Amino acid sequence: MTTPVPSPAPASPNAAPAPDRTRTAMGWLHTAHFLTSAPQLEHLPALDLPEIAFVGRSNAGKSTAINTLTQQTRLAFASKTPGRTQHINLFGVGKQKVDDAVLADLPGYGYAAVPKEAKLRWQRVMGNYLMTRENLRGVVLMCDPRHGMTELDEILLEVIRPRVEQGLKFLILLTKSDKLTRSDGAKALSIMRLQAGGGEVKLFSALKKQGVEDAAELLWRWAHPKE
Repeated sequence: MTTPVPSPAPASPNAAPAPDRTRTAMGWLHTAHFLTSAPQLEHLPALDLPEIAFVGRSNAGKSTAINTLTQQTRLAFASKTPGRTQHINLFGVGKQKVDDAVLADLPGYGYAAVPKEAKLRWQRVMGNYLMTRENLRGVVLMCDPRHGMTELDEILLEVIRPRVEQGLKFLILLTKSDKLTRSDGAKALSIMRLQAGGGEVKLFSALKKQGVEDAAELLWRWAHPKE
């Protein structure tokens, strides 16, 4: 007697094959273009589009990561003097020239050469942004795994923790992961997952393109939760 083989479960009408999701996410990010720049939170336009903020210590590879994800070379500008550029830069993202999300590039923090007064001012601006920006849907923290989580990184996590508990998406990208051995990379992932406080953690290398597609798909899902 032949045992009947069960039929596979029907696929969800919204579920695209992984390669299609990747192409969609990468193509979507490639549309990123400059919208505006502001030195203070009150100078930013009030938007009703989902916003994803990129944050991180100076020299953690934030600008490089943004340029790699958007497949552009100079969308996010890295100052020759880290920490000197202290503006929030907004980039629109959307197919067919219709924006459906915004990427926010927040200046790097923690660089020693920046005057203390400027550091404190910017920390207040960043804290206010992360706590009060109404359309903020996700935060991407860049961290160099060779140095681990800094005190300022930990403060940032504490600032956004209440919003994460309310549904704010959160991702830590361990940048420059090509400089780690396989075992060191696995160890860095394990440690950072314990510190992430409910967020996701991924190894990321702009040089080797490691983690780029995974991060792109995640950002796409954040901005399009119903698709």
